[in-house]
Amino acid sequence: MGSSRAAVRGSQRLQALLHNLQSSYSMPTEANNSNSKLTVSKRAAVLICVFEGADGNLRVFLTQRASSLSTHSGEVALPGGKREEGDADDVQTALREAKEEIGLDPSLLSVITLLEPFRTKYGVTIIPVVGILSEKDAFSPILNSAEVEVIFDVPLEMFLKNDNRRSEEREWMGEKHLVHYFDYEVGDKKYVIWAITAAILIRAATLLLQRPPAFLEQRPKIWGGITENDMIILGSSSNNDFIFQVCIIV
Repeated sequence: MGSSRAAVRGSQRLQALLHNLQSSYSMPTEANNSNSKLTVSKRAAVLICVFEGADGNLRVFLTQRASSLSTHSGEVALPGGKREEGDADDVQTALREAKEEIGLDPSLLSVITLLEPFRTKYGVTIIPVVGILSEKDAFSPILNSAEVEVIFDVPLEMFLKNDNRRSEEREWMGEKHLVHYFDYEVGDKKYVIWAITAAILIRAATLLLQRPPAFLEQRPKIWGGITENDMIILGSSSNNDFIFQVCIIV
């Protein structure tokens, strides 16, 4: 994974998280492949920067994109962007972009793994890079106002819960899937985390917290399609419908 990876410092929980991850998860072969046939312009990386909150629970940093941007202005996103010619790999892309957008010093971060690629409808492949910020107080955000208006953090667990979540059925290329929306309030600010950002964070939360979401994901095939947990939920739903029908007949 390159020189960016370091031993995780911090609490026993962070140490246990890393141990569980190393014993149960294999990084996708395509992720961080500097020899990928993808052109630089078709590859991007985002940083999932996780830290331990005051209550001991894991949290993740998010940004609200500047309203002046030509694409996705004002939307909530993970720090990140397109790969540049000088980037050695996807980790370097994510760390460089985080430094440029929010002033996060790469030396404060321990990169622990990469998630499977997420492909957009526009042909861009996004590699999520997972990093642990062991000393949150050492990070003083410096926002690039041309790209970012706000930085905030949310509990990672919220992406596994039905609380403050809604979904919308969409269809693309003849295939139906769900787009998830998570509402979050802090102070007088309201944010909506949705689409591919929500999908990436659902996957990250599932992996890091070692449990599936409490809802049907129904991702499009380009994001992995139906998951094992979806099959369990759908099977349970079918069984309940059958029992209900039998009760009505009786």
